[in-house]
Amino acid sequence: MPTEGLGSMSDGTASRRRGTRRPPILLVMLGGFGLLFLLIPLMGLLGEVAWSDLPELLGRPVVVDAMRLSLLSSVAATLLAAVIGVPLAWLLAKVDFPGRSLVRGLVLLPLVLPPVVGGAALLFALGRRGVVGGPLHDLTGLVLPFSIWGVVIAATFVSMPFLVITVEGALTALDDRYEWAGATLGAGRWTVLRRVTLPLIAPSLGAGLILTWARALGEFGATITFAGNLQGRTQTLPLAVFVALESDRAIAVALSLLMVLVALAVLILLRNRWLRSL
Repeated sequence: MPTEGLGSMSDGTASRRRGTRRPPILLVMLGGFGLLFLLIPLMGLLGEVAWSDLPELLGRPVVVDAMRLSLLSSVAATLLAAVIGVPLAWLLAKVDFPGRSLVRGLVLLPLVLPPVVGGAALLFALGRRGVVGGPLHDLTGLVLPFSIWGVVIAATFVSMPFLVITVEGALTALDDRYEWAGATLGAGRWTVLRRVTLPLIAPSLGAGLILTWARALGEFGATITFAGNLQGRTQTLPLAVFVALESDRAIAVALSLLMVLVALAVLILLRNRWLRSL
């Protein structure tokens, strides 16, 4: 009998054994508690929704302003992250330069840094008296904090690492022979990048952009610290939820439901990629 057949038979037998083996009761109980821990808050939120009033609540000016600003700033942050994040990911994946590990650590820092601290750092650097914001204001009169630009910068700061690490991983795993083949056929570096590299990493790039947009849409701490919470100017959906919890509980619940639906949509968009990785 061929060895391949023996291997597939043994794999199938092992899979059946794993499927029929009784799991430890303690692990089942702990896993069930873990699932309940995640589901109960969502059930509580759904129980608070005034479904008949939902269209009217979502049509109020404060909600419309927050949705408009959130969509605008999150899309702008995603585009900015793509413009500067994809080249950074390419450098980290393809160029062996001194201090690359340090640069990678700095890229990942916003993932573990408290968002409020990130917002404070942005304020100290880009504020009117900051090391960059001061000269920028003197030269151009541009004020970044407490403006729509501040919202975009804060969202980009906290969300760009998702794009960089996703694209860097795809570029690192990419077979260099495809790029070499394009180069040997006479294609220049930009042509190889545009015609070979980017199409091959397109699924990872798309997933990274979706994650970046979702993180930018849900940003709270850095935004409120660096851009403030001004309705119609810097108040995004998470900030509107924070304010509405004290002033109008129904609006807070409606906005929270909207954010949950957005999160579910992101999971649905990424499900095929995650299933392929299993």
